[in-house]
Formats: sequence, structure tokens, C-alpha cells
Amino acid sequence: MHFKKLAVAATLLICALPGISQARDTAVYLPFDKAVAEATRAGKIDGSVKFYLAGNTPSGNVTVVSAGAVTNKKTNAFNKSDEVACEWVAQSAIISLHQAAKNAGANAVTNIVSFYKSNERKDAKNYECHAGALMAGVALKGDLAKVQ
Repeated sequence: MHFKKLAVAATLLICALPGISQARDTAVYLPFDKAVAEATRAGKIDGSVKFYLAGNTPSGNVTVVSAGAVTNKKTNAFNKSDEVACEWVAQSAIISLHQAAKNAGANAVTNIVSFYKSNERKDAKNYECHAGALMAGVALKGDLAKVQ
């Protein structure tokens, strides 16, 4: 009986400590073009696929090959600044969309929106990242397209 009381007290104490019972989930908004440029510079993508956030329309004739391609990436954020963790995971999401476009025979990903927890957020310049003490995540949705 004494053990049960001790266990209950320990549980209540842990739940009362800040940061233990509630995980941090900070929304961070960073420039999309910077993440694409860094992924290209690092050789993670080859530049054959162009990326257009919603609100930025490519010039030329656009044919959608596959609408609504989604990528949802997470990375270890432990001991990293939110910005560093978010930039890293954004590159991972961009690599995923790049590969999906190439596999579909597309040369662009258009109408890209942030899609964290299936909530669409349109921004012509920035992507949305959610950073916590241990993980950071970026979800993107876009249309795989051919631009001519």
C-alpha cells in the first residue's frame, strides 16, 4: 500500500514539472528558397526539378502530372537550434519531393504548401517547421508538374 502512494506521488510530481508533461512544439517559419539552395549546393538535389511555393506561378505551360504529393519528415533536434534542425529537415522534405517529381517524369513541384498535421498553410516565401526539444518536423504538399 505504501508503494502505491509513493508511485502516485512520483507521477504527480513528474507531471507538475515544466517541460516533462508537455512537449515543446514551436512553430518556426523559414525561407524556402534558402533550403532549396542549400540542398542544391550540397549536391542533395541536382537542380533538374524547380520548386514553387503556392502564390508563385512558373512561367510557361504547366501540366500537372500528379496532384497533392505529400512528404512528412522528422529529424533529431536534440542539442540543435530550432533554425538548424528546421533547415536540415526541410532539406529532407525537399529531397523527397525532388525524387517524387523525377519518378513521375515531372520537372517541377508547384503549389507547395506547408501541411503540418494535415493543416494547409500557404506562404509565398516561407515553409512551416515545428521544433521541439527532441524532434523537428516539416510536412509539405505540392503538385508534381511538367513546365514547358
